[in-house]
Amino acid sequence: MDWDPVLPDSLVLEIFLHLPHDAVLRAGLTCRQWQAVSRDEFLWRELFYRYYRIPRSVPRHPSAVSWYREFKRLYDCIPCVEVQTLREHSDQVLHLAFSHRGHRFSSCSKDCTVKLWDTERQDGNISLVHSSSMRQFNWGYTQFSQFNPDDTLLLVSGVYLGPHHSSSGEIAVISLENYTLLSRVRNKPYDVFGCWLNETHLISGNLHWIGNMTSCSVLWLNKAFQDIESENVNVVKRLFKIQNINASTIRTVMVAHCRRHDNPDLLLDYEAQSQARRQKAEQDNQHHPLLFDLGTSDSEEEEEAENEEECDMDGRSHSFSSARIPQPTISGLDHVIHSRKHVGTRELQIETQVAQMMGRAYTKAPDSNFIDPSEPGEGEDKTYLLFTTGSLTYSPHQIGIKRIKPDQMTTSGPVLGEERSSEEFFDSLDHVIDIHGHIIGMGLSPDHRYLYVNSRAWPKGCVISDPMSPPPIAEEIDMHVIDLKSLREERRSLRAHRAFTPNDECFFIFLDVSRDFVASGAEDKHGYIWDRHYNICLARLAHEDVVNSVAFSPADQELLLSASDDSTIKVWRSPRMVRLAQASPRQLRPRSLLPSWLLRHKNPTFAGSVNGKTVSEGGKKPSDGK
Repeated sequence: MDWDPVLPDSLVLEIFLHLPHDAVLRAGLTCRQWQAVSRDEFLWRELFYRYYRIPRSVPRHPSAVSWYREFKRLYDCIPCVEVQTLREHSDQVLHLAFSHRGHRFSSCSKDCTVKLWDTERQDGNISLVHSSSMRQFNWGYTQFSQFNPDDTLLLVSGVYLGPHHSSSGEIAVISLENYTLLSRVRNKPYDVFGCWLNETHLISGNLHWIGNMTSCSVLWLNKAFQDIESENVNVVKRLFKIQNINASTIRTVMVAHCRRHDNPDLLLDYEAQSQARRQKAEQDNQHHPLLFDLGTSDSEEEEEAENEEECDMDGRSHSFSSARIPQPTISGLDHVIHSRKHVGTRELQIETQVAQMMGRAYTKAPDSNFIDPSEPGEGEDKTYLLFTTGSLTYSPHQIGIKRIKPDQMTTSGPVLGEERSSEEFFDSLDHVIDIHGHIIGMGLSPDHRYLYVNSRAWPKGCVISDPMSPPPIAEEIDMHVIDLKSLREERRSLRAHRAFTPNDECFFIFLDVSRDFVASGAEDKHGYIWDRHYNICLARLAHEDVVNSVAFSPADQELLLSASDDSTIKVWRSPRMVRLAQASPRQLRPRSLLPSWLLRHKNPTFAGSVNGKTVSEGGKKPSDGK
């Protein structure tokens, strides 16, 4: 027998608008009428903006099919449930990197090992596959790793201990077929890190001081291994030679393969975003980051003797780059500090002026067609070399961009820049983006269109008069978003994370970007996850010490790893994936979305800790993250 509704739909909708989202879902199980109203698009649009506190001028993501599903994506698909803790490292874990297929990942640590892990076990757990110690090669620790594009080789970067306790960087290439060491390459300063250009060639750096505060960074293209043809083919080639002034150096190199940008993985209405930011700034001048309770948890470089140059044993005195171990300076500054003891301020100012004049006279002109859309080959893929640099002080505060042309992607051809004229001693940067703060992290979106940059801002309007006295830096970390198509900053202040070390001891905090999310570590003992489209912080991932690195699986963005100074690697999955893993075969039959979503409120398995709070079943509003 059919019953007429006691209340009209409009009145039920008005009641539902005053309920929290989980109460709406439960009410929808009562009868067909309430279920239909509980899926109303207008209702979920209101719940969406209210719960996530997003300005209404920000549109729904263009790829979203409904407000309900978009609410559910941000609520149920965030990797914020801790499912496993890996404790095989014996010291601080500094970096994590996934293979391109997502079937393996590597980890680097202060225990001087690089470890490989398997993510495809049938039981869903992650297991250790291989561990290599680099201490036999006189390394202090491993700090960075990267899989080559076809996942056959692993680049491992670390700090190499030279004579007289001096240290420099070194890169090792390991075969993933039999875990043998194929080659070792010098890398100076060590926080250049190094990166792959293609399947068989990698980029490293070297630093030469040509004055008290003036230096030259040389970026080299290296063949990853020597084969039988190496007797007749170059295995190394100089890519670029760039002048540095005011004690700055090139660091943190990475390669962006920009494939015409026809199908970016992030579709944004920037006008709406800008308008929303202005409206929000007018309403509240102070920034209060939002956090949503998801219901789950050369420095003094010694003069290099010729025999040391041949043996790759160039030295510079500095201690390890970690704010957790006492150190006076960041890498490469001992040379400058030593010079300042013997050279006056006036002499250093004159040196900088002369270096600038020499740079203008002997630097190759930049590529005039760098971003010209009418240039020939407009439809071709472009490859950019990205790195941190500076012009005002030694702390990295600028992003340098240099295009790598097709004929530069192999070691064949002139080895030492024979193609340049005698008047073109240095290469110019094609583009520079000033961040106005200390850069402490960079990461590329999966399509390589957007560059995400962690920085700690300088005071507004500050003037730098002494290159060796950079401005104080903020504790809050700003995350900038740079569009590599337009070469402009599109967004700023994805903010919630913090850092506390002073500017002369800052270390790198690695971030990672997936299709929909961006994550970063922080010094406040948490990792953070933001939504890329809505510009909101969604979750905090707790550790017992500084979180140095995070990494999304490229095969599944609902799997995230975080590495910390507490010597652990934590594995995080989304509530949806945890439910699926725990469901029996009978429960995996197609069914309504509502009961499965509500299950998390009843099942204590999902009672994790987010922002240090235990999850409750009620319709609690999200924490403001204070």
